[in-house]
Amino acid sequence: MKKIFFYLLLASSLLYSESVRSAAKVTEQELEQIRIAEENIIKEKISQYVIELRDIEEKIAKKDSVWMRSYASYLTSLEVRDSLDKIVERINYLQKKRDKTLSETDELNALIAREKILTSQIEKLKKKDSSPFSILLTPPNIDEIPSITNPIDVFIGISLIKTLDKGFSDYVLKKDELNQLIALLRTEIHIYTQIEAIDTEHKYKEQLELKIKQLERFESALDTMRVTADVYKKRLEIIETNINKEIESQIVKFVKIGVIILVVFIIFFLLKLFVKKYIKDNERFYMANKIITFINFTLIILILFFSYIENVSYLVTILGFASAGIAIAMKDWFMSILGWLVIVFGGSIHVGDRIRIDMDGTTFVGDVMDISLLRMTLLEDVTLTTVLQNRRAGRIIFIPNNYVFTRMIANYTHSSLKTVWDGIDITITYDSNHKKAIHLAKEITKKFSKGYTDITRKQLNKLRSDYSLKNSNVEPRIFSFIAPNGINISAWYLTNAYATLTLRSTISTEIVDAFMAEDDITIAYPTQMLHLEQSAKKTPPFATNEAV
Repeated sequence: MKKIFFYLLLASSLLYSESVRSAAKVTEQELEQIRIAEENIIKEKISQYVIELRDIEEKIAKKDSVWMRSYASYLTSLEVRDSLDKIVERINYLQKKRDKTLSETDELNALIAREKILTSQIEKLKKKDSSPFSILLTPPNIDEIPSITNPIDVFIGISLIKTLDKGFSDYVLKKDELNQLIALLRTEIHIYTQIEAIDTEHKYKEQLELKIKQLERFESALDTMRVTADVYKKRLEIIETNINKEIESQIVKFVKIGVIILVVFIIFFLLKLFVKKYIKDNERFYMANKIITFINFTLIILILFFSYIENVSYLVTILGFASAGIAIAMKDWFMSILGWLVIVFGGSIHVGDRIRIDMDGTTFVGDVMDISLLRMTLLEDVTLTTVLQNRRAGRIIFIPNNYVFTRMIANYTHSSLKTVWDGIDITITYDSNHKKAIHLAKEITKKFSKGYTDITRKQLNKLRSDYSLKNSNVEPRIFSFIAPNGINISAWYLTNAYATLTLRSTISTEIVDAFMAEDDITIAYPTQMLHLEQSAKKTPPFATNEAV
């Protein structure tokens, strides 16, 4: 009985051990499957994290940030310096070695050449090696702020304010860009941390450390930038406040000066109206108007000079340099201004005078229409000069005022003298009654020039107080001369300076008619006689029956 129980117990234990073993095998397989499934899940999560990291890197790359480029240059400089240190160490080792092989000698030469290249690169990147963001962290430089002392400086001040505001805006934009980069870096570091928590192989540990260092540098730069931006902003506020005050002061000053100039304009305008009312003579009115205008603008220029030049010595210096420059570089203009002063205050030429001037071999006769600061304007009229020489008239001639010093200018109507002497020449034959001819010419010229003779006599009496007149005879003058073709009778008379051709034409036709009406007066003029002589030979040169 005991044996049977023992065998039963033994059999049951064997059966139980077999079931336990089979159950253990099933558990190990399940665990292996679970472990593989967990690894797959981890890999899938890591791959998802890697995809997120790639998206973030793409965003950073799209921004093309100056911060990332600067940091990349910084890393490059570190790599170059590490490489250079290794190369220098290897060069020192090879140079100390006495017995060098051929390959070691070639290696030494190559390393020395590479050392020179890397040294030059480090010279270019030496600023990046110590501080990668030194340039980016530095705010725009503020040059010396100019003082605003005149209206032109107002525009300079406004432009300076705009420039400073733009520089500060760019600096703030760089700070915002750095903020965005730091946010992206923090996201990357968070993802790397999650990867590191589930990655048993620690493949991304080094990248996590690099990102943490990069984030630390960027955060340090951001802290520096915040402090710098606050200080820079306060400095800009002080500068802009001072500039705005100076601009406001200059605007008020400009308005005051404008009011003063307006008052001066009104005063001189009223003075012109007064002159126009009480001066009836056109020439005197024109000259008075010119003088008033000149004084008006001179006074305005002096007001502006003394308003915006604080130190009078500056004005003297400026005028000295200006006059020297004008005398050298603008000699003709300077001489024209002096000529204008001579013309205006000397009284030799007035507006409305008829003058004659030789310019570049051509003679011009006309009436003065205007005398400006640099030139006289002449209207060319139909005169004897235009008839005999120029064959054209009606042109506007501009005569520089400096011509009064270098050219011969004849004034036909100076100092209220409105008449000139004109002459007509006519030749009669030797057998003509020349005494009668002289008498007729004198009577005709007296008849037609009597009015101008009386006017000239009165004008000359007025000129005696200013000039010494030796000969004041105003009666027509008749002269006779022996000429090759006969007796030349020259009749001279006074006529209107503005219409000499009209009276010359009238007197010429009257003299011709008077001479032609007399039987004992013959007008002489060049003639030719043509003599026709018949040939002495009567026979033809050839016989009529001879064959030609």
